[in-house]
Amino acid sequence: MEIEDTLLMMPGPVPVAPRVLRAMSKPMINHRGAEFSAMYDDCCEVLADVFQTKNDIFILSGSGTAAMEAAVACTVGPEDTVVALENGKFGERFKDIIARYGKVNPLENEWGHSFDLEEVEKKLEEGAEAITLVHNETSTGIQNPAKEIGKLAKKHDALFIMDGVTTLGGDTVMTDDWGVDVAVVGSQKCLAAPPGLSMISVSERAFEAMEKKDSLPYYLDLKAYKKSGGKSQTPYTPAVPLFFGLQEALHIVKEEGMDARINRHATGAKAIRAAADAMGIEMFPQLNDDNSHYSNTVTAMKAPEGVSGNDIKKDMIARGITIAGGQAHLSGKIFRIGSMGNVQPKDIMLTIQELEVVLKKRNVVSDIGAGVEAASDVLDTLL
Repeated sequence: MEIEDTLLMMPGPVPVAPRVLRAMSKPMINHRGAEFSAMYDDCCEVLADVFQTKNDIFILSGSGTAAMEAAVACTVGPEDTVVALENGKFGERFKDIIARYGKVNPLENEWGHSFDLEEVEKKLEEGAEAITLVHNETSTGIQNPAKEIGKLAKKHDALFIMDGVTTLGGDTVMTDDWGVDVAVVGSQKCLAAPPGLSMISVSERAFEAMEKKDSLPYYLDLKAYKKSGGKSQTPYTPAVPLFFGLQEALHIVKEEGMDARINRHATGAKAIRAAADAMGIEMFPQLNDDNSHYSNTVTAMKAPEGVSGNDIKKDMIARGITIAGGQAHLSGKIFRIGSMGNVQPKDIMLTIQELEVVLKKRNVVSDIGAGVEAASDVLDTLL
């Protein structure tokens, strides 16, 4: 199978529109000139709607993890305590980053289990300068209660730092209304741009915290980004071709409209869940309260008894569709299908069709068609 024919149905990177690829092939420009400044401002204008914020927005030449580190490194000092909420791989990553800059007070849940808000509040009552949350934990397919965590952070005067890497641009995120002081997103997820850029929104409260820091990182210094941002520039050399791609991807977001884009993502995920149920495949996340929900950008499912999730992944790749397996201790136990970015109903239908064939060959289902029919019934609402 030629790589150009492979359909990416994983939780990022995602398929990139041809017009985005064409934009990236434009000739180089002066990254300190008026043309770049206009592009930077254009990107930030669309991103303000994506983030739903009036806070400063900066674009970093670095992946989502770079933005996560910038969020922590610029606001957390050696004597600061941060409540790190972890119920998946990326919550664990936030915890590990915090440990390099400050003191971690972790609340570690079994991966795929939602947070008890009373337990979160108990952690904050112990004293904390900040709290971190992964809004959408793609490693387990669970969406965490950002709005409620934001209320608790405000109540206890803690900065709220949120990873919105796989929801911003594809699901409802209300940065200002939820009281998010620092929110981050990666280019290669719901925004459907190539990997390599991250975007970060920063509140005045977060900048006030930076004023109390004895030192800030060099490349990820958000105060430097604020200074340069006032001139519609980046403090250091930007990845210009990626900016070209991001601008075009954001134009696609603007043309579709955020409400329609959010509905498309939610409907796609609902269709995959309906197909899984029709095929007798059990969802992975354990939603034990009303505060957490299934992800609207990636669906995690338990591997059927006697079949490894990694084998399902390999079988799908052999059929030209890349899905994801489980991470860390979940390897082989689950498999995941992404539905973010510019994924269309036909992509979901093809994925479910091929998945049914794979499951039939492995004697998981006896007949083909139930999953396709269930997914089609949901996706028809988009037509």
